[in-house]
Amino acid sequence: MATTLSRATGRPEVNVRRAQAGHPPGEPRRVAYLYVLPAFAVYAAFLLYPIVRAVHLSLYEWDGLSVGTWAGLDNYVAIITDEGLRSAFGHALVLMLFYAVAPLAIGLTLAAILNHAKVRGLGFFRTVVFLPQVVAMVVVAVAWRRVYAPDGTLNSLLSALGLDSLTRGWLGDYTFALPAVGVVGTWFETGLVTVLLLAGMSRIPLELYEAARLDGASALREFFAVTLPSVRGEIAVALTLTVIAALRTFDLVYVTTRGGPGDSTSVPSYEVYHRAFGLGQVGSAAAIGVTLTVVIFAVSFVINRFADRGDS
Repeated sequence: MATTLSRATGRPEVNVRRAQAGHPPGEPRRVAYLYVLPAFAVYAAFLLYPIVRAVHLSLYEWDGLSVGTWAGLDNYVAIITDEGLRSAFGHALVLMLFYAVAPLAIGLTLAAILNHAKVRGLGFFRTVVFLPQVVAMVVVAVAWRRVYAPDGTLNSLLSALGLDSLTRGWLGDYTFALPAVGVVGTWFETGLVTVLLLAGMSRIPLELYEAARLDGASALREFFAVTLPSVRGEIAVALTLTVIAALRTFDLVYVTTRGGPGDSTSVPSYEVYHRAFGLGQVGSAAAIGVTLTVVIFAVSFVINRFADRGDS
C-alpha cells in the first residue's frame, strides 16, 4: 500500500492528520506495544517469572523433594537473626572494597597517567590490562589457588626475599582468607575499570586542560577540577558493574575456599548454593537470593542517582 505525501509538508498524510488532531505522529500506541511484546515475553519468561517463583518459594520450608510447609516471613527473619547469614552479607560488603573501591582508585590513577603521558603501544597495554576479563573466573580461581598454596608462588617469593615468617596457607587462614579472595577480585576488575575510564578521559576536550594550565593549576588540581568531573558517568558505570560483581560473586569463592575456613569467606551467593543443594533448605536459599537481588538493585539505584544528580 503506497503512502500519500502531503503537498504542504512532504510528510505522510496520516502523520499530518494525527498531528492536526493533537496526537503524536506514527502508529497508534497499541501498535507500538505489539512490537515490544515479543521481547517482553522473553524477558518475562527468563527473568520476571524466576523472580516471582523465587519469592514464592522463599515463603515455604521446602527441601526440594517433599511437600513444602508454609513459613511466611520466617526465612527472611532468619537472615537477620542467623549469625552465619549476617556474616555472609558482611563478607560481601568487605569484598565491595576489593572489587569496587580499590579497582576504582587504581584505575583512576592508571588512566590519568596513561591519558596524559605519551605512552607507546597504548593499545597493547589496554589489551593486557583488560585480559583478565576475557578469562573465565573459574580459570582465574584455579590459577590463584595455586599462587596462594602453601608451596605456591607467593610463599616461594616471600621465602626468596627472606620473609619466611610471613608465609602461610593464605586460603586456610581465618584472618587472611577473605582479603586473599578480595585481592583476586581487585586484580580481575582493575582492567575493566581502567579501560572504561580511559575511554571517558579520551573524550575530554584539550581546551579544558589548557585553560586550567593558564590559571596556574597543577597536575593534581587538573585531575580534580577537570578529569574527575568529566568521567563521572564512567565512574558510575564502573562502580555499578564492580559492586554487582562483588555482591554476586560465587565461582571464585566456590573454587578457592568453599566458604572456609569455617565460614570466614562465605558470601550470600555461596550460601544460596550451599543451602539449596547441600542442606536441602530451598526456601531459605530462595529468601537469601531474593534479599540479595533487592540489595543489588538498591545499591545500583543509589549509585546511579548520585551520578545523575552530579550531572545536573
